[in-house]
Amino acid sequence: MRKLIGTAAFVAICSASALAADLPVQTYKSAPAVAQVYNWTGFYVGVNGGYGWGTQDPLVLFSNRFDRASFNVNGGMFGGTIGAQIQQGYVVLGLEGDLDWANIKGTGISTPSIGGLGLINPITLNIATNTSAVGTVRARVGVAMNNWLFYATGGGAFIKSSANGTSIAGVACGTLGIFPNCAASAWRPGLAAGLGAEWGFAQNWSLKLEYLYIEALGSGVSTNHIDTIRGGINYRF
Repeated sequence: MRKLIGTAAFVAICSASALAADLPVQTYKSAPAVAQVYNWTGFYVGVNGGYGWGTQDPLVLFSNRFDRASFNVNGGMFGGTIGAQIQQGYVVLGLEGDLDWANIKGTGISTPSIGGLGLINPITLNIATNTSAVGTVRARVGVAMNNWLFYATGGGAFIKSSANGTSIAGVACGTLGIFPNCAASAWRPGLAAGLGAEWGFAQNWSLKLEYLYIEALGSGVSTNHIDTIRGGINYRF
């Protein structure tokens, strides 16, 4: 009897082994890959270009004694960018500087006055004004949503402005005591503030679109400001 039971158990084991051998082999599945999170931290350089428009008072380049004038200006700009930023969670803090060549021009006719009164020897000028360079140094505060960055920015600005006047009525340009100099150029300090968005299309590369309002500072009430829309590409180290 025990011999019969042993034989039956042996046959059962062999049958189970044969059945297991016929079952398909289950392949090992690796753990799902974790999506890479975009990192905005680092130093970066880039180029930018865009368009600017606004108003400029060319008379302040000749003298601060005249009443304010306002000339419409517009034109293109192109330059370079350098900056650094650090990301902590969703918050990105940075510092950015740029310097752009510009060709933001305007022309107009002006009869300078002082205190709302005409000059004793009046002069009427055809004035051409040009903003030939714009530089800013700004802080940036942004919110990162993976490879998208939305930010606000603000800081200081410098604007290179020039003006050339030609007499079309009254005394001639260059008349001592009236308009001794009808050509002037100067760097003027100012303030800049704006908003922007940046898209990281590769781990070290990003595209940005930015609006900046730039106001040149001067004596009295100033009408010198430029609105700019710029696009750019940055490489981050």
